[in-house]
Amino acid sequence: MTFNDIFKSGFLENISSVTLLDMALSLLLAFGLGIFIFLVYKKTYTGIMYSSSFGVTLIALTMITTVLILAVTSNVVLSLGMVGALSIVRFRTAIKEPLDIAFLFWAIAAGIVLAAGMIPLAVIGSVIIGVILLVFVNRKSHSNPYIVVLQCDNRDGERAAAELLGKSTLRCAVKSKTVQKDRIELTMEVRLKDDNTDFINALSETAGVSSAVLVSYNGEYMG
Repeated sequence: MTFNDIFKSGFLENISSVTLLDMALSLLLAFGLGIFIFLVYKKTYTGIMYSSSFGVTLIALTMITTVLILAVTSNVVLSLGMVGALSIVRFRTAIKEPLDIAFLFWAIAAGIVLAAGMIPLAVIGSVIIGVILLVFVNRKSHSNPYIVVLQCDNRDGERAAAELLGKSTLRCAVKSKTVQKDRIELTMEVRLKDDNTDFINALSETAGVSSAVLVSYNGEYMG
């Protein structure tokens, strides 16, 4: 038995199944697409707390998927084993924003298509998706929802505050109301006519209103 017979299992044969040029070009293109996805995510992010680590994850996910698909497409036996190995993986990280799911699938899809050799589809498709996201997500509207939290001393203050909000906003709806012995707390959803928020100053100066707080939110109300 010679030295070559010991390693005749096919392990050495798989070394040359993907050339260095293919690996370099694929990873370089994957890195470029990952950067593009990251920039689109950063530009279209509308959440409260921006996470730079998630943007870096999009770049890494694109490149990792490319490496994985290159290995799978070069060996049929490896592809079957990879399916079994990945089937036992469970991810428990919670997705805070629904749009983040689209970016995760975008990064994975770009890596798969790129490693499959469909470079025009990966590049042109990513550009089209990025433009669509930039147009629709960044579309501004003057009727963005806001939450107004009022602390009223009595019923008269509540009526005066509601009347002032009705005149100063496009839409006003009560979300919650808490009544205690000497205090009334109101949580109201409002739609502003413009970017002027001076009506909050007028609310705080209204007789019977002890405090007024204006908070921007994403339209999802819990409670």
